[in-house]
Amino acid sequence: MKKFALPLTLFLGLISTAYAFDGDAEAGKAKSATCAACHGMDGNSPTDLYPKIAGQHAGYLFKQLKEFQLGAQTGGKEGRHNALMAPMVATLSEQDMKDLAAFYASQKMKEGSTPEDVVAQGEKLFRAGDMERGIAACIACHGPRGVGHSLAGFPKISFQHAAYTKAQLEAFRSGARANDMNGMMRDIAKKLTDEDIEVLSKYVGGLH
Repeated sequence: MKKFALPLTLFLGLISTAYAFDGDAEAGKAKSATCAACHGMDGNSPTDLYPKIAGQHAGYLFKQLKEFQLGAQTGGKEGRHNALMAPMVATLSEQDMKDLAAFYASQKMKEGSTPEDVVAQGEKLFRAGDMERGIAACIACHGPRGVGHSLAGFPKISFQHAAYTKAQLEAFRSGARANDMNGMMRDIAKKLTDEDIEVLSKYVGGLH
């Protein structure tokens, strides 16, 4: 099995961009009431339209909130634009975002499942990529269990709703989402077929 690794200089560069913060989980819990309608009381969204954010890395959550706010302020020219999130983050202070990130990071993401018919194909793409098509292995950044890397800013993707993961991969592929570090996800996603995206999205849903 072929292995892919990030160059050390790139990895160290990514670590330097990680968001350090001093969020208060208890304060975040008190501020999370409006978030619960979509993401659930503990960050485990009851519908696959919205992502599970329980147990996600705090730095990653903080980064996304900051970029949703930036996207709203710039009309999508910068950051991450989302019509539903824009009004939610409009009045949040930086400390509010740190507290919310700390709270959701302290929760536990509910396990998902992987359909048997995608295991073989999904595992191959996730662990080895596809050298002929220039597709790097997902494991290189997200780890063998899909838990990502908090210091490098790579998110946890295991147990995520398949429909949400699929939507994000499609958004990266089209360029509709462009807040990935160094364009890494856009570069990979544009090489993925519809079938690749469908299989990977379902595979990581139950990845242990």
